[in-house]
Amino acid sequence: MPPRFIDASVFVHAYLRPKRDLKPHEREIKAHARDIVSRIGRGEEIVTSAVHLGEVANILEDWMRLEDARAIQLGLCARENVAILPVDRGDLLEALAVGSDTGVGTSDALAAVLMRANGIVEVYSFDKDFDRFGDLRRISR
Repeated sequence: MPPRFIDASVFVHAYLRPKRDLKPHEREIKAHARDIVSRIGRGEEIVTSAVHLGEVANILEDWMRLEDARAIQLGLCARENVAILPVDRGDLLEALAVGSDTGVGTSDALAAVLMRANGIVEVYSFDKDFDRFGDLRRISR
């Protein structure tokens, strides 16, 4: 079975410290996100893209100390079990078309484009927009 794609939402939920008390379902999401990240730390193979890592970087750098955000990014980029797909103009143009057709954002559409091109059918994500793709399966645990 091919590795799963990982969406930026997993890292957002795993690493960001909220400034308010979380509701029970939000605590559950955070726990699942941390579990996924722990499995990656133990060697589970995943796939993401340079664009999605950039999205993670932007979010983490806005919410935590730059040094802490960089340490997380370096940890991801240096891991042998994390494959990072390149993105070119054609991928982005296709993602814009897919996003228009499905009503999802460009980042999620890009993930779908890359997943399909690489034979990946499962994505770790808490973003329900992935449920709009009938040929892809969102995993949130």
